[in-house]
Parts: sequence; C-alpha cells; structure tokens
Amino acid sequence: MAADGQSTPTTEVDESAVRNLQNYLRIRSVHPNIDYGECITYLREQATQLGLPVQVFEVVPQKPILVMTWEGQEPSLPSILLNSHMDVVPVFEKSWTYPPFEARIIDGVIYGRGAQDMKSVAVQYLEAVRRLKNKGVILKRTLHLSFVPEEELGGAEGMAKFVNSEHYKKLNVGFALDEGLASPSDEYVVYNGERSIWHMKVTCPGKSGHGSLLLPDNCGEKIRYIIDKFMDLRHESKKKLEENPDLTIGDVTTINLTMIEGGIQDNVIPEKFTATFDLRLALSVNFVEFENMIKSWCKEAGANVKYEFNQKDDYVAPTPVDADNQFWVALKMAIEKLGIQLLVRTFPGGTDSRFIRKTGTPALGFSPIRRTPPGLHEHDECLKLSVFLEEEDIKNADFVISHAGAGSCLEVLDAGKPLLVVVNEDLMDNHQLELAEQLQIDGHLFYCTCDTIQCTLEQVDFRMLTPLSKANPMLFFKALNNLFGIK
Repeated sequence: MAADGQSTPTTEVDESAVRNLQNYLRIRSVHPNIDYGECITYLREQATQLGLPVQVFEVVPQKPILVMTWEGQEPSLPSILLNSHMDVVPVFEKSWTYPPFEARIIDGVIYGRGAQDMKSVAVQYLEAVRRLKNKGVILKRTLHLSFVPEEELGGAEGMAKFVNSEHYKKLNVGFALDEGLASPSDEYVVYNGERSIWHMKVTCPGKSGHGSLLLPDNCGEKIRYIIDKFMDLRHESKKKLEENPDLTIGDVTTINLTMIEGGIQDNVIPEKFTATFDLRLALSVNFVEFENMIKSWCKEAGANVKYEFNQKDDYVAPTPVDADNQFWVALKMAIEKLGIQLLVRTFPGGTDSRFIRKTGTPALGFSPIRRTPPGLHEHDECLKLSVFLEEEDIKNADFVISHAGAGSCLEVLDAGKPLLVVVNEDLMDNHQLELAEQLQIDGHLFYCTCDTIQCTLEQVDFRMLTPLSKANPMLFFKALNNLFGIK
C-alpha cells in the first residue's frame, strides 16, 4: 500500500498486519521489572504462522532472546540479521490522550508505546517475511530475526552479552539491520554509526561550615568551574550546528548536565557537590585526548576533584557505506528502485547495533518510517497505518523488473504491467525458470539474465506483449471433466 494512499488497511494481508501490530503493542513489556514471557509467546505464534523454527536463549537469566530462522539455499554463506528489541520505556499514562497499551486506532493512526520504538519495525520484519514467502521467494542467504531484551536500559544484559555468546556466533551473521529513526521528510534515513555514550559524575569536595563564612577550599567554586567548562564545550557544539546546516545532531558532541547533588540545610556549606553529565561523543573525537582534557579541568578546579564513569562506551567504527559493502549497495538499490532517496546519518543516541559493529560485522540502523515526525519515548507515541503499511505499489509502475518467483510474476501480470524477469539459475528451482520460459513463449513477458539485462532492455518492445488471461475456474473444471469424467 502506498504511503499516499488510504490511511486504513485495504487488503486482508494489511488487516492481518495491523492486528499483529496491535497485539504486540498491547503487551506491557515496559520497564521496570519486565516479564518477557508474553512477548515470547506472541513471537512463537508468529513464527508458527510463518513456518519458521525458533530458538530462545537466556544468556542472562529471565532476559530471553528469541531468534527465528528462514534458511536460505546456501546456508554456509554469512547470514542476514534483522534485530529488534522487545522492551519499551515507561509511560506517564495521565499525559496520554489514549491508553498507551490499548493500541487504539483513531483516524488511521495507531497510538501506543512502541509504535515507533520499535515494535512496529519488528512487525514490519515479520510481515515482509510473510509476503515474500507468500510470493514463493527463495532466499540465497539465511535470514535470522532476533528479538532482544533490555535495549532501553543500554543493552548490557541483552545484545551486549548475546554477541559474545556461542549462540550468536553460530548464527554466522554477515550483516545486520537494527532500529533507526522516523524521517519527517520524503526520504528514508539510514544510520551507519553511533556516537559513544559517556555518563560521568564529577565530585567536588570542600570544607564544610557555617553559611555566613567565606571559607577556603569551597566546593561551590569547584563545581562552578567544572560546570562552566562543560557548558562552554556544549556551546561550541551548538555553534557548529548553527553555522553549518549540513551537520546534524549526530555529527557533534552533545553535553548535558543532568543532575546536581549536595547540601543538607540552607545555612550549612556542604562538604561536597556532585554533577552528573550525559555526553555523546562524536565519531570525530579522539577519546584519549577528550578524557585527558576532563582530567585537566578537574585538576584546575581545585584539590581532590575527581570523576567517575557510570557508563563509558568505547569508540566503535561506523559501517562503511561504499561500493565495497555489498549489503549497503543492495539496500541502497532496493530503496532507490522505489524512487525514494536514502540519506546516511550518524545515530544521535545508542542502539544495539553498536554491539554488532563492535564485533566487526557491518550493521545499519533503519526504520522504514518516513513522512513522520520522530516520536519515540514521547507521550502519545503513534504511527500512521499508511506509513506502517507502505510498500511498492505495482499499480503505479510503468513496467516492472522482477526475479522469477511465481508469485511475483503472476502479481505483476495480473496488474497488467509489462514485465521483464531476471533469472538466476544458481538461486532458483527449475520450475521457476520453466515458468518464465513458458510465459515468454506465450508472449506475456520477457526474461533475461543479470548479464544480459541492459542488452535486453535495449532490444525488446514491451508493446508486443499480450495480457495474461484472468483465471477462470470453470475452464479448469471442464478440463478435468474431459480428462477424468468428473460429473
């Protein structure tokens, strides 16, 4: 269904997809203290419908990871992983227009925690597999769908441990897709890297005493110095964004003061102040030099000022997006074939894909959600059904180039569109090739190979093709009757 089309499901398949999304959103897999059992039950049911085997791993007790597998024709090749997380962030229910776990649909918009982050993407994975299998598509590589816990808490007890387990290594992952962000424009956005998260606390001790005095070694003066240094650096990042419209928030280091603690009474000078900062370090930052700068600030601030990390992510190299990355090239071509531009950005926050990249495996963050303001973690998190259901609409095509899957061929011919089938004998069963050959003999399509596609496009005349007759069950019945004497 095209994004510009109707805002409600128009086919039985679409209606089923929306029901699946509603059922997933209604599961309260919300922090804190999540019981993932209901998610696992739901996902097992989906796997059964799709005919996919399931494995459930508990690398950390009570933190299950479910993996569905669609085996390809060449399972020894590195596999493709589609990853999503089951958990969602807490809600302030009184601030929601509609209950956050009812998945209510109002005017073609579905409301619910996880509608963007990221249960909708998980269901899009499932529905993509369903539609491909219904069309008779056979994959070359094995495809895994993973559903992991604890991403919203940093992933330490989820993907971070899973990627180092033997269970994960046996999946033989060669490329992964994980979550991205909704794009407010017509373009899709793909994220090939992430800033590194540093959560740090600076402690400034001093001499305690009566509030009427000007004592030396004052913790207030020390904390002011530290805060000023961090805020000056924050201002530099704001200035970079203001002066260069080509930069996005993911291209700069962000610094935010998130907590200040200290003091016991109005008229008592405290013995210490602490300041906690949320830092997201840009990929261009030298981490050693940056930490040394903080060390020097602490020394300059005064005696015994110290810092500690609550979280300190390592630098993780971004995934290359060039001609040498065959997976990137395939994704880019598939999206551009739809007439949609693809933008490459650095993800502003942190996702599970950083743990995958850290193993050396290319991973991209991509949520197929466009023309939608990002609304993750917000009150009234929502998504238009037309966006959720967006797919290539054959009805709008002038002509179609497709693989030789029987379902795909018949879908295009049924829509009355000229069709060029590109066959690859290494990837298909003989009956698929035979179908393409017969349909060309009958004058309904042309077929070629990957090597001859350009030559074929230059030579064939699509006006010579004849429409495929609509199915007529009575003709089939008469044929059976003539053969077998059915009354």
